[in-house]
Amino acid sequence: MPLVGSLTAGTEGIVRRTALEIVRRLQKADFTAYWVGGSVRDQLLGKEPQDYDIATNAKPDQIEALFSRTIPVGRKFGVIIVVEQGHQFQVATFRADSDYQDGRRPTNVAFGDARADALRRDFTINGLFFDPVAGQLHDWVQGETDLRTGLIRTIGTPADRFAEDHLRMLRAVRFAAQLFFKIEPQTFTAIQEHAAKILRISAERVREELLKLFRPPHAARGLDLLRDSGLLIHVLPEIEATIRCDQSPNYHPEGTVYNHIRLILDSLPKDPPDSLTWSAMLHDIGKVPTASRDEESGRIRFYGHEKVGADMAAKLLRRLRFPRKEIEEITTCVLHHMQFKDVPHMKKSTLRRVLLRPTFPLELELHRLDCLGSHGQLDIYEFLREQQAQLDERPSIRPPLITGADLLAMGMKESPGIGSLLARIREKQLSDELKTPEEALAWVQRRLARRDAPE
Repeated sequence: MPLVGSLTAGTEGIVRRTALEIVRRLQKADFTAYWVGGSVRDQLLGKEPQDYDIATNAKPDQIEALFSRTIPVGRKFGVIIVVEQGHQFQVATFRADSDYQDGRRPTNVAFGDARADALRRDFTINGLFFDPVAGQLHDWVQGETDLRTGLIRTIGTPADRFAEDHLRMLRAVRFAAQLFFKIEPQTFTAIQEHAAKILRISAERVREELLKLFRPPHAARGLDLLRDSGLLIHVLPEIEATIRCDQSPNYHPEGTVYNHIRLILDSLPKDPPDSLTWSAMLHDIGKVPTASRDEESGRIRFYGHEKVGADMAAKLLRRLRFPRKEIEEITTCVLHHMQFKDVPHMKKSTLRRVLLRPTFPLELELHRLDCLGSHGQLDIYEFLREQQAQLDERPSIRPPLITGADLLAMGMKESPGIGSLLARIREKQLSDELKTPEEALAWVQRRLARRDAPE
């Protein structure tokens, strides 16, 4: 593929200007300094970098002496954060790593020169160095060639690179998906052979890669690459099992649950919240253990798969160390997604309870994606949007008309009966039988009067 970007042009934003100034200051102090890695890659691909990493032959103490605000995040590995203009820049000393023992980080670090630093990196497209002062690209790993041809290739022997840091296997898949590149055959074979080692990586690091992988517009491609690389069964076995889970063609012309999931991922809106993406991926994982085939009709059924799926989703998300709030949002969406087929026949109060759920916007978008990933009919989605619009015109219906304090003020004593009474009032409010606090209090008074009336 042709490179469309320029390393000397680009928007002169404050981050870019500051990154240039850091390199210039290092060079004025007689050190070598370059922009490295993703910022160089992205510029060559015509993308504006989100951040700029800098590599230099200056040692950590020399870096700290040159800049007034620094953070020693990885000092023993030669990594210092420089804070300038309110932004953080990673400035790292050229190094050559060795003696990896935990599949994550080196136990010994030897500082070296720029070429040695390039040769220790993961992929050729991330091994490019650029001097923004001189306007000169340094490429010791043929990374520019692989950028032009759209190839993900390890620097050096693939098995060695993946043995050093097992997460690199997942990063290879992520880069291939994000950039719509191919993975070089030897690199891909090494991933397949060593895929099980990804289980040695912390759940937090795996989760962060998966969050980046399952972003539009490359989410479905990312899922397919996970499957083909052999990583899917290790990082998301619940989804890998859906590959063999058939569905009735009358209801799901797309075929298996896996096909349904990838079609949904292909329909994700731009920049979705993670809770939506993961609700979409996990909403049908409960179909695998609940599948049964009707002997007479041949139809495949999945009774209770939403409840089973919600439990499975919670375990999966906890395993990957998702934040509690996101786990609650996602599992709620999974639990309720089958409810939407019944909304045209619901009582007004029941429908409004659905509309008033805090997660309803997520659930509604999941329903839209669910439809687009199967039959494509959006009549219920449009109905719910109309109902939601009508409800939005009546903000007074969202809070309850009265509270327990109001009942106590009327002279009622604290008891379990107060809760059930408030529930009945809320039901009548959502049914439009009671519309104001005064009507609700009058209803309570009439009820109390009847209860106290002599026989």
